[in-house]
Amino acid sequence: MGNLTLGRYIPLDSPIHRMDPRAKIGAMLLVLIAIFFPAGWIGYGIIFAAVSIVIFMSHLNVGYIWKSMKPMLIMLVFLLIINILVVHTGTPLFSIGPVTIYSDAVIQTLYIVVRLLLMIMITTCLTATTKPLEMTLGLEDLLKPFEKIGVPSHEIAMLISIALRFIPDLIDETNRIIKAQESRGVDLKEGKLMERIGAILSLIVPLFVSAFQRAEDLANAMEARGYQPGEKRTRYKVLKMRTPDWLLLGGAALLLIGMILIAYVI
Repeated sequence: MGNLTLGRYIPLDSPIHRMDPRAKIGAMLLVLIAIFFPAGWIGYGIIFAAVSIVIFMSHLNVGYIWKSMKPMLIMLVFLLIINILVVHTGTPLFSIGPVTIYSDAVIQTLYIVVRLLLMIMITTCLTATTKPLEMTLGLEDLLKPFEKIGVPSHEIAMLISIALRFIPDLIDETNRIIKAQESRGVDLKEGKLMERIGAILSLIVPLFVSAFQRAEDLANAMEARGYQPGEKRTRYKVLKMRTPDWLLLGGAALLLIGMILIAYVI
């Protein structure tokens, strides 16, 4: 659980940290769209290079980015097994008992793995370089045009920001509960299936109680500060796009156009 880094803000002084949150969110969406175009290994290599440059500019530790990917390893292994059992096209590579592994199964799995890893790198970079408050302001501004059709932009932005902020808090709380349960003799790693299920239940119940308590404390704090959903609010901090922000958006747009050209023209 301690490996999950999504939602954690890392206070550093870097050009990416100082950028407008709207530019970072917009660039992330453009790059995420670019990932799903079938641009092949050349395209994924270009995206990886661009994302690596952004991570380098944000002064984030490579180990921190790798730490955010580790929880996905189980899912990647699961996808590999499913593809091996389902995909039966391409060249047969080798057999393991009655199961034959084909080249298309391996290639499709590698594509999925690369896409997931790139998506994790991008989202981790965004949350690590953007304060929760700035994230809320950026999402609210990006959703403002949809208010004309009745979409509550501020409320949606607030919900997303709170959800992202609660992820690291719940992880820390889970780790504390695990240590408390282990100190009382509860074994979460060994034992029979029913014993492990019982141990997990002893973890889930206090975690839910803690989560509800945190939510209630947050609601009371917001009410004490006069927060009213739907009311017109003023801002202490007003977002303003600068030249580096437009350059980031332009670079992401060019990356998307390049992936389209590689996939369908070149």
